Amino acid sequence: MNETATLIGHKQILVVDNDAARSQQLSTVLAFVGEHFIHCPQEQAIGKLKDHSHILTVILTGNVSSDCANLIKAYPSVPFILHDVLDTDELATNINVIGTLFSPLNYAQLTELIHHCHQYHNKLPRSGMKPGSSALFRSLVGSSELMAQVRFLIEQVAKTPASVLVLGESGTGKEVVARNIHNLSERAKAPFVPLNCGAIPAELLESELFGHEKGAFTGAISTRKGRFELAEGGTLFLDEIGDMPQPMQVKLLRVLQERTFERVGGSKSIKADVRIIAATHQDLEEMIKEGSFREDLFYRLNVFPIETPALRERKEDIPLLLKEILTRFEHEQDKTVRFTEKAIESLMEHPWAGNVRELSNLIERMLIMFGEQIVDVAELPYKYQHIDADVYNPEYPEELQEQDAINELFSGFDYEDDESSEDALVDINSAVEKVAVTDSTLLPSDGLNLKEHLADLEVSLIKQSLNKHDYVVARAAETLGMRRTTLVEKMRKYNLQKPSE
Repeated sequence: MNETATLIGHKQILVVDNDAARSQQLSTVLAFVGEHFIHCPQEQAIGKLKDHSHILTVILTGNVSSDCANLIKAYPSVPFILHDVLDTDELATNINVIGTLFSPLNYAQLTELIHHCHQYHNKLPRSGMKPGSSALFRSLVGSSELMAQVRFLIEQVAKTPASVLVLGESGTGKEVVARNIHNLSERAKAPFVPLNCGAIPAELLESELFGHEKGAFTGAISTRKGRFELAEGGTLFLDEIGDMPQPMQVKLLRVLQERTFERVGGSKSIKADVRIIAATHQDLEEMIKEGSFREDLFYRLNVFPIETPALRERKEDIPLLLKEILTRFEHEQDKTVRFTEKAIESLMEHPWAGNVRELSNLIERMLIMFGEQIVDVAELPYKYQHIDADVYNPEYPEELQEQDAINELFSGFDYEDDESSEDALVDINSAVEKVAVTDSTLLPSDGLNLKEHLADLEVSLIKQSLNKHDYVVARAAETLGMRRTTLVEKMRKYNLQKPSE
């Protein structure tokens, strides 16, 4: 099987050999096992490997020149096999030399090594994706093995016409998986049309999917295209397929089998060149046993299943997800928020019943409350505080504390915006006189600490009000002309508690 016979899309084995007889023997074995291969002498190997995207493996044979030996290090993404090489020890130390073909050649050892070559390509680190592909995997970021497997499956199925069934809990990003499959496929320039089967009433679902002719039913005042026509040449994403009524399951199955449909009220068959990706959080196989989902439709949709993992199963991805979601919000809203290491550690302890959607909602909430600030454990909502929160209570300079005490003293006096400063001054003087009248203590000749004096006065009045109302905080706060929450804070500040019986 020579170079001209190689099928498009198949990776080739490059046999580098200067010995015609040995090369012919190896060709016979490769042809027998059905592999695609090309030959070249050692001096042409460098040119053949310049574009190595179509190369499955390189078989080096005979007395390997220094130039060919350097190719092993120059192309780490290409697996090499050694055959009939005199000195293999030094070459075999390279990690991408995956094995040696021993003479006499046999089917078992060759197929095993070729299998290893396929695995070498399949598990290559994906840092070398085509430009822009990282943007496609939005919300699919993560270094966990589970997410690496999801990304691998997406890349494998995207280029094929196979139907895909995306499974997983709500909020795990099933639509994101579907969009990535579409964007990496040959249908990327055609429409991606989503439809939530559980959000459309059963009596309207047929019209929504297939469209209707004018006058087909009451209210059908004009001809309308359905989702199948809108997705022509592209991808139709049927979310929550488990909620589709059984009569519609029958009609969908017919479209998948015959690739044609009719609008509601019409008789003309319309071809459907559409790729179907379905998704559900339900157990369809259990629904089949219960009789609520058709088994034949399940097998039509379940050609290539992809399961999206729950966030609690890949908590090591939370820091990367935080970064990705924050970057998105920063781009959309031009502001961001930061999280301390302890806050991230606390988030990694959360069970995340709502998965990535719940995490995104939390970040948006933190962005609203603490935009451009740093969020620690104490700032997180209580349900997300899984480690001890260090509450910071700052100390302020005395002049600020004195100003605060004076402000609190006169907090019961409200002034209208249009009130003159002279009237305001009269009210303040009146307030001071009232305080002086109710307090029999006169200014000592040697002076006093005004801040402590005002604090003692505040404590005394709060205690009197609490005692009067038997420590019913709401009533005491009403008597003092302040909000209940303000009084609670002051009780905490002054360590005021109801005396034990």
